[in-house]
Amino acid sequence: MNRLDAVSSEYFPNGATSVENDLVLHWYPRRITARFGHCRNLLELGIGHGFTTETFGAHTDRHVIVEGSPAVIAQFRGNHPDSAAEVVEGYFETFDTDERFDVIVMGFILEHVDDPGLLLARFRRFLAPGGRMFVAVPNAKSMNRRLGLELGLIDDIYSLNANDIALGHQRQFCRDTLRALLHEHGYAVVHEEGIYLKPLPLAVLKTLPDMAANLQAMLKVGVDFPDLCVGLLMEVRPA
Repeated sequence: MNRLDAVSSEYFPNGATSVENDLVLHWYPRRITARFGHCRNLLELGIGHGFTTETFGAHTDRHVIVEGSPAVIAQFRGNHPDSAAEVVEGYFETFDTDERFDVIVMGFILEHVDDPGLLLARFRRFLAPGGRMFVAVPNAKSMNRRLGLELGLIDDIYSLNANDIALGHQRQFCRDTLRALLHEHGYAVVHEEGIYLKPLPLAVLKTLPDMAANLQAMLKVGVDFPDLCVGLLMEVRPA
């Protein structure tokens, strides 16, 4: 079995994390496109749940996606038969092209791969002059994880929980470690913001009579508080 297919069940509908995946993965692409407006071409790493393609596709003339899981590709093509995105099956570490892209998106990718530094170094050369890259990762120091540490539910702020394992995560990032990794591999951070300020467990949030409105408020408020958010979003350019 393809090793990426082994964790693909969480990327199918009704996975254990589907509520928050749906929330976050519809939110952050709109935050990215608000930063660049429209571009000539966009390279995205990973299909994931397939939520991002419609948003990015509407803001670029050419949308290329690199994806290593045949199961995820098959699901995407079945759910989005009319998508104009070009899907390239292959691992990020071996992807190569002569094309140079105005925008590259690594949305919740670096926590999965064996060597995130290798990816950052490799894909820097695929940026067009003046191009920009957007990187989103989970935040080890989110409010909910800080509370979990205080309550003894996790033994270290960077430890992987059951949800991380189910999703195929290999590591946790925080704002400092992500910035350091980006700088080490030749990028300057030009913008950063938080994704989803989550004060309570999802099971508790589901009991609120106005849960949907609360979740949207948590997304909007979280933009200004990256240190406490579930996810981090950074825009970078070659230094």
